[in-house]
Amino acid sequence: MNKLLACILVFFLVQCLTWFQLNGQFFSSWFKNNNLILCLFGIPISWLYIIATRYGYEAFDGILWPGRLLGFSMGMLTFAIFTWIFMSEGINTKTVVSLVLATALVCIQIFWK
Repeated sequence: MNKLLACILVFFLVQCLTWFQLNGQFFSSWFKNNNLILCLFGIPISWLYIIATRYGYEAFDGILWPGRLLGFSMGMLTFAIFTWIFMSEGINTKTVVSLVLATALVCIQIFWK
């Protein structure tokens, strides 16, 4: 259970960092004007993706798919939340359905044995 929690937390963290790396340019002049620095942030971000994938692999007894779907779902959740908070893009019905499906994917991977 510790590896699963670590997988979820690291995927959440790295998805947050990725969101800022890619989308910060649309609301911050610093992000827009410092592309090289943002590219360099790709190194620790990649390392965190590797760590999260390892935790997921270990949490699911050597199976890759559940961890991959957790990473995808964390990306959906963070993208929806951060885009709403930082870009003022509302969450419409289509987004709600997508988030419900992402949550269902996580629940299936965690609870379906």
